[in-house]
Amino acid sequence: MSTIAVLGVGPGLGMSVAQRFAKEGYAVGLVSRSADRHPGYLETLAASGVRAVAVAADLREPGGVARALDEITSELGPIDVVYHGPGAHDLRAPSVGILETAPDDIRRAVAETVEPAAEVAGLVLPAMRSRGSGSLIYVSGLSAVVPLPFLGPYAPASGALRTYARTLAAAAAEDGVHVGSLVVGGLIEHGDIHQMLTGTDASAPFATLDPDEVADAVWRLASGVEDEVVFDALTQHL
Repeated sequence: MSTIAVLGVGPGLGMSVAQRFAKEGYAVGLVSRSADRHPGYLETLAASGVRAVAVAADLREPGGVARALDEITSELGPIDVVYHGPGAHDLRAPSVGILETAPDDIRRAVAETVEPAAEVAGLVLPAMRSRGSGSLIYVSGLSAVVPLPFLGPYAPASGALRTYARTLAAAAAEDGVHVGSLVVGGLIEHGDIHQMLTGTDASAPFATLDPDEVADAVWRLASGVEDEVVFDALTQHL
């Protein structure tokens, strides 16, 4: 049985990805900062008849990624696919535009965004390359491909993450490993940020994306059918 590790699982895209791969018979390892919602996630996956575990870990804390992946491996065996989709930052926190962005702001944003991604690669790619198979999918924001000045330091950080993913893809392909880039522009329906912004009004005029549709794209990326998929519902509303 193959195994996927879903890093940064939430009620929106993360769980849609988990269910999409469970439908294909994958065992599923879930990782999020809090264990509060894990019982519900595991109950949902149990209906698919696959093995699943959930680990509470902050992927930005030293050792958090390694511990989470070790726990998943010990329970489910070698990891075949890693979906790296933790949020880059808290959208509820005050932000500055790009004209007000200082070098230290960019340095912190890149550290939050790219360093955990590089740590994951260092932990899983050696085994994948040795086996000659495996997939690693990175999620970046639309500012990686479209100028979005209001995102300030997180715009260049998102671009850096996409470039990192694309560069890894070129290097790992010769070993049979797929590194995919998923660029997401829009609020993921049912996700935490979507629920926070829309409240009880599901018809609020936000640019939204169907998490199941995006999860299908993750499956294609992991299968090597595509190298990059871009979803842009956001610029239509700007």
